[in-house]
Amino acid sequence: MSLQPVAADALPYSAESLRVWGAACLRALKVPDDAAEEVAGSLVQTSLWGIDSHGIGRLPHYLNRIAHGSIRPQPSITITRSGPSTAQVDGDQGLGMAVSHRANREAIAIARENGVAAVGVSDSSHCGAVGLYARAAARQGLIGIAFTHSDKIAAPHGGSRAFLGTNPISIAFPRANGEPVCLDMATTSIPWNRVMNARREGLPLPAGVAVDVTGRETTNADDTRALQPLGGEGYGHKGYALALMIELLCGPLNGNPFGPQIGPMYEELTRPRHIGAFFIVIDPQRFAGGPTLAATIEHLATALAAEPGSPIMPGDPEIKVAAERSQHGIPIEPGLREQIAEWSERLGVAAPVAMDQTQA
Repeated sequence: MSLQPVAADALPYSAESLRVWGAACLRALKVPDDAAEEVAGSLVQTSLWGIDSHGIGRLPHYLNRIAHGSIRPQPSITITRSGPSTAQVDGDQGLGMAVSHRANREAIAIARENGVAAVGVSDSSHCGAVGLYARAAARQGLIGIAFTHSDKIAAPHGGSRAFLGTNPISIAFPRANGEPVCLDMATTSIPWNRVMNARREGLPLPAGVAVDVTGRETTNADDTRALQPLGGEGYGHKGYALALMIELLCGPLNGNPFGPQIGPMYEELTRPRHIGAFFIVIDPQRFAGGPTLAATIEHLATALAAEPGSPIMPGDPEIKVAAERSQHGIPIEPGLREQIAEWSERLGVAAPVAMDQTQA
């Protein structure tokens, strides 16, 4: 995981204060208590991991879409079991995190019953970091795989205009005596929300990840019109192909639109986005290595750490950052602080207060 740079004038806020604030904002817009707590908690957990592109900074966007009517605060989520190991979840334009947690729980239940599950999601919205869902399965001793897609953000390899989304994938395995081993990555070098955060805070982007309207490389977030696929100019065919396969799983397979057909995340706020997701859960106990899998993964991690350079496991950086931010606070930058203040006043909700920096 590559941490997004944080502005020097960011202030630390406790995870609990941000969770309480986020849930209160959602409840003020008629989101039911359980969904409000789940969404706010998921956003704060993502911030604790250091994934600020998908953390509490996305809540103002969700609130904005609810206010404009393109996300329904009280959707009628329906689940259809389409076979022994498959199901389809209709999100009814609800909050993507609430819909996806519901779909992932269904996948976990099916996998426990039948060994493997594949659950598709239709008519939903942005579901946040897909590692939330893969990790949830792995914490229960299962193997979790999660995908989602988005509107056109990334240029295909060989192209210069946005066509596909950042289309992330997460795979998580249980690990003895610790948090799951978890891959959580976009199929572009950075997620689009990192561009939005950089615009909000006036920060530059890394080199080699974005292009402007002419298709030329840029580090200016305001000039960015598309991201490059993972692998860059020389090897971007890999990220592009992976993004395309995820697009097919989450879009057409679930009756959802694809890339250019999807409403843009930060524009056309009254237009529902019809985003899809796809969850696969596997019960390792149905396989020869299942009984010892978690212990073997812990042994593998120990063996890797003894190699030259002391390699670490996927997901370990997030665990380290979460420990630091749990103690010292989640850094909130000036632009986000302004949004928090604006929404607090608009909704009549008490704004969170920064931690005492002598204690943070």
